[in-house]
Amino acid sequence: MPSLGADMEAGTLVEWLVKPGDRVKRGDIVAVVETQKGAIEIEIFEAGKIERILVGLNTKVPVGTPLALIQTEGGETAAPPAPPSMPAPVAPPSPPSPSPAPPPPVASACVARARVSPAARRFAETHGIDLSRVTGSGPAGAIVLADVERPPGVTVAPPDRKPAPGLDLDAMRTAIAAAMARSKREIPHYYLEHHVDVTASEQWLVRINAGRAPDHRLLIGALMIRSVALAARRFPAFNGFYREGKFEPSSAVHVGVAIAIRGGGLAAPALHDADRIPLDELMARMRDLVQRTRAGRIRSSEISDPTITVTSLGERGVETLYGIIYPPQVAIAGFGRIVTRPWVIDGAIGPRSLVTITLSADHRVSDGHAGALFLAEIGRLLQEPDKL
Repeated sequence: MPSLGADMEAGTLVEWLVKPGDRVKRGDIVAVVETQKGAIEIEIFEAGKIERILVGLNTKVPVGTPLALIQTEGGETAAPPAPPSMPAPVAPPSPPSPSPAPPPPVASACVARARVSPAARRFAETHGIDLSRVTGSGPAGAIVLADVERPPGVTVAPPDRKPAPGLDLDAMRTAIAAAMARSKREIPHYYLEHHVDVTASEQWLVRINAGRAPDHRLLIGALMIRSVALAARRFPAFNGFYREGKFEPSSAVHVGVAIAIRGGGLAAPALHDADRIPLDELMARMRDLVQRTRAGRIRSSEISDPTITVTSLGERGVETLYGIIYPPQVAIAGFGRIVTRPWVIDGAIGPRSLVTITLSADHRVSDGHAGALFLAEIGRLLQEPDKL
């Protein structure tokens, strides 16, 4: 059972998407776990063949409990390891014996042996969709949410009318509150604020987006995330984890993006390698991440991997916000609304587009001087968008 956040102690295995004998590779989605954050798709981190299922359906087990055994390509049997950036797992209990039988079908009887994700099943039940008429696009033909959202002849309610299926927003709020209380209790925060002229970024976006279809245009949010990622790579004291009394800098930059879920929930899954992928790919991944998060389809690595988080309430009219660090991370950057203000440029006053950037950081790892340099680097990068 992987750790899917600092506030997670256990999870409930609600669906297997593989069975003994199936071959898997790194990145395949093999199971679904219910947590306070909703249904999380669990990815595999070994290549090989599933040898044995150790945890049956609807079983709640602690973080660190082996879920299955795989026969690796080297010929050894091993439990799938957790991602490197995840907290150290607790000592697992002994596997149950005898092992549970392969999971039964989770769809209706008319769909023999079909595998359906919890979110897809709930959506189908809510909208009266016959799963026997749906072709699955998930692993081994599993039916996932995207397969049932818009089947022929079915009208889907607009996504902002109610929370996504499979999300318990009350439980999510409880989990958020627990994590934030721990953060404020254990992490000595310090806060900095910086005003940046982003006129050059706005003008650059107008040129880049000219002639592009709306769904291929770059947004200012992508530039903000890229600037934080590049600054974090240059200033590693803001990119990593504080665990067991020491700071562990991360060699990768996985930016957590705070995403509001309709109905009151919040999640901050990772955009992996945000400092290295092309800007257009970053934008595409960002769109996909927001869509899947609001549909309740977050992957385990996206929850466990963020090395630094970016949050913004600019679209809600907020000009300045100070985030609370999500442990075991050590920093969170906040962006407010872009406003037009008088600004001095080359000795003359003129209208410019300004944004307020804030930093909340862990005083055990960095100080105000380093934080000021970090914010200044973000500002410099936003003023040179062609270099992003």
